[in-house]
Amino acid sequence: MPSSTIPANCLVVVATGAEAKLYRNVGEDNALKLRAEGTLTPKDLLSEGPSGGHVPSSSPKETDEATFSKQLAHHLYAMEQKGDYNHLVLAADPDSLGEIRPLLHKEVTDKIVLEMAKTLTNSSIKDIERSIQSN
Repeated sequence: MPSSTIPANCLVVVATGAEAKLYRNVGEDNALKLRAEGTLTPKDLLSEGPSGGHVPSSSPKETDEATFSKQLAHHLYAMEQKGDYNHLVLAADPDSLGEIRPLLHKEVTDKIVLEMAKTLTNSSIKDIERSIQSN
C-alpha cells in the first residue's frame, strides 16, 4: 500500500504484548512523516486481568499480555470517542495482533486503514515509515 493512502493526521500504533508506541502522520501532500506521540505500558495487571481476573491455564506472561491488549483496545476506543483520530494504522507482532483484534470496538476497526503483523516497537521512525510504505 503506497504511503499516499495513509492520510495526514493518521494515528499509527506500533505494539507488542508489553507496550504500544503512538505516532502521528504529520506529512503533507500525501507524504508519510511520523512524529512520536507517546508510549503506553501495562497498568494494574494483577487487578485487571484479561477478563477481570487471572486465567489459571495461562502463564503469567500470557495473562499480562492479554491484559495489556485489553487496555490498549480500551485506550484506542477512548481516543476514538474523543475524536483524537479519524484513521488508524495498527502494527503489532502476530500474537499481539491476534489478541488485540477481537477486543477492538467496531468504531475503532472502521478507522483502520492498514494492519501489519510485524514487530516494530524497537524500530526507528524511518524503519516504521519504510514498513508502512512497503505494505
